[in-house]
Amino acid sequence: MTLLSDQVLFIDGEALILDKPAGLPVDAPRDGSMSVENHLASLTFGFQRWPLPVHRLDRDTSGCLLLARNPKAHKRFAAAFEVGTVEKRYVAVVDGVPAEDEGRIELALKKISSAARGWRMIPARDGKAAVTLWRKIAEKDGRALIAFTPATGRTHQIRVHAAHGLGFGIVGDAVYGTGAGEGPGMLLHSRFLSIPRGEKPPAQATAMLPDSFARAGFDEAMLTDAGF
Repeated sequence: MTLLSDQVLFIDGEALILDKPAGLPVDAPRDGSMSVENHLASLTFGFQRWPLPVHRLDRDTSGCLLLARNPKAHKRFAAAFEVGTVEKRYVAVVDGVPAEDEGRIELALKKISSAARGWRMIPARDGKAAVTLWRKIAEKDGRALIAFTPATGRTHQIRVHAAHGLGFGIVGDAVYGTGAGEGPGMLLHSRFLSIPRGEKPPAQATAMLPDSFARAGFDEAMLTDAGF
């Protein structure tokens, strides 16, 4: 089992940024399986209080996850997410190759639910505004490595925008894609996170690509060469 205490990308008196592995939910799931919550006691690093997650990543999304180390910091960081001043970048492997090299996706999103399929997000005119910028980094065997920069922070935004805006679902996404992923989880990774802190330097970190991307033919060097 991966020790989250070994996955720290950034730490100071206010913030902790982890490289969350795919397959680990942030909140305790109903089935009682392990989550980030089960690891909080091991992430105090000399503090009495347990750190608390400020935002969420889907269970099968890997990469940068921010935790606050005190209540005041949590309140400020949560406000930064709410007003959209947090810089976020993601990378994903999609099941196809876009003809263009880059673009902008504007699709409002709405949550729906049904007894048969549970809940999910769909594009809808009466949904909440959602904007994502994207850039093609590399392509191999009919798939592409795409860099996504969300300008808004809607639930499942990148997953839905990839499928309905870009036209290709993320590999391994059982809800919005084909579900045929390489290794555990879907190939969606929170690459970079930066939280402004006024006069202090931002709390920020970059998470390297997990092995699941390399098994699909896409590696860290591709991102480095692209300056992402």
